[in-house]
Amino acid sequence: MEKSEPKPKKKFMPRTAKVVYILLIVLCLFPFDKLGLKQYITPAVALFIGLVYAMLFECPYPKFNKKTSKYLLQVSVVGLGFGMNVTESLKSGSEGMLFTVVSVVGVMAIGVMVGWWLHLNRKTAYLISSGTAICGGSAIAAVGPVLKASSHEMAVSLGVIFILNAIALFIFPPIGHFFDMSQAQFGTWAAIAIHDTSSVVGAGEAYGPEALKLATLIKLTRALWIIPLAFVTMALFRDKTAKISIPWFIFLFVLAMVVNTYCALPAGVSEWCVWLAKKGLVLTLLLIGASLSLATIKSVGARPLLLAIVLWIIIGVSSFFVVRATIA
Repeated sequence: MEKSEPKPKKKFMPRTAKVVYILLIVLCLFPFDKLGLKQYITPAVALFIGLVYAMLFECPYPKFNKKTSKYLLQVSVVGLGFGMNVTESLKSGSEGMLFTVVSVVGVMAIGVMVGWWLHLNRKTAYLISSGTAICGGSAIAAVGPVLKASSHEMAVSLGVIFILNAIALFIFPPIGHFFDMSQAQFGTWAAIAIHDTSSVVGAGEAYGPEALKLATLIKLTRALWIIPLAFVTMALFRDKTAKISIPWFIFLFVLAMVVNTYCALPAGVSEWCVWLAKKGLVLTLLLIGASLSLATIKSVGARPLLLAIVLWIIIGVSSFFVVRATIA
């Protein structure tokens, strides 16, 4: 009688994975601060917990995880707008916005050239450059359909950006403290040098309230570059039939700031909106971390990762020195 082949070992039982998944969501949403307890679950901690979960379990609800993290981030960003003043935010963020123009164009040009030098797939290099120059996964998701990128090209680009985003959330606040950066300096630097909006907002919150406001404002201004980039991409790749994805939630964020500034909302309402937004951000980072898998890391490859690291160093170091020299 032939012996049956042993079944591959699963990380843990699916039921256990579901129970732990739900418990972690509850933990992230638990109102420790409202009960007078210390808030241990910060955005960085939530991301770390999600990463550990992904290494131990297979996500039981991958579709829910992906969609919820996407839309919850957008809702959370809009909620943060209820804690910001339009006049003050625009005044403090004007210098960072000027540097945004130079950095977006520069990173795109350098990324395409370095990708060509590395003999990297043209579309993959363009996607990684877009994600680094503007706003990480959102830019890649918007530009990918215009490029008619394959699923593999999208997966590699998103994977490499995600890895660097996770690293940034952990290392940027300590670097800022080591160099004694002001909240205005750190918020501007984080918005320019960190790829994805979720990690930018998470790093800003970890550094301080003013850093959070400024990082969010500049990052969302930067994200608007998705629209002209999509039109340029359409022209470069000669596809006039492609659909362009517009980040509408950014306009809702601006509307929230306007309402908070000019409509005299009760202080309690604004505070609760911001509190819920921060809780949403914590949960978003947990879900993003839980979506990572070893297969995603292995699929990235050396050359795409090298391109992303080179671009990240260029934008990170150059923006650091510019911010330190121009912002008090």
